[in-house]
Amino acid sequence: MTDLAFPGDVSAAAERVLDACRARRLTLATAESCTGGLVAGALTEIAGSSDVVEAGYVTYSNAAKERLLGVPHDTLVRFGAVSRETAEAMALGVLEHAPVDLAVAVTGIAGPGGGSPDKPVGLVHFAAAMRGRLLLHRERRFGAPGRRAVRCASVLEALAMLESMATGTSTKR
Repeated sequence: MTDLAFPGDVSAAAERVLDACRARRLTLATAESCTGGLVAGALTEIAGSSDVVEAGYVTYSNAAKERLLGVPHDTLVRFGAVSRETAEAMALGVLEHAPVDLAVAVTGIAGPGGGSPDKPVGLVHFAAAMRGRLLLHRERRFGAPGRRAVRCASVLEALAMLESMATGTSTKR
């Protein structure tokens, strides 16, 4: 995925997100940590995506999460960057900082290092939010299949959440 030649399943998922958003006249933005902009990259790889995609925030450091998205410092200290609370704060921060209808956030440990017993490599938290709607959270434990595999699986999960929110088929998790 480093050359932005996305696998077919990623491209197909991105197309579905864009189609669903167009059908409901929704715009979106992303907030990404461990995926480093790959969700936004998958969406913007598709010609014409500018009618849906407003922005992509790559907030790899805690300082960037605070500065660009308004994630509370206390949230990062108390729960850590890789947590439900931080993912949700990132998604809500997108809605506060960008004129969009829909947001998705990804934060996790892609590996190969950086894990701990309570937050192992492959742990990723996702949050999606839509103005006036429920916030959706998912936690995935992908294991340690390698950095690229964790990041690719995370992109697919984030796109699935966006599609679910855009089509109205999501349920709070």
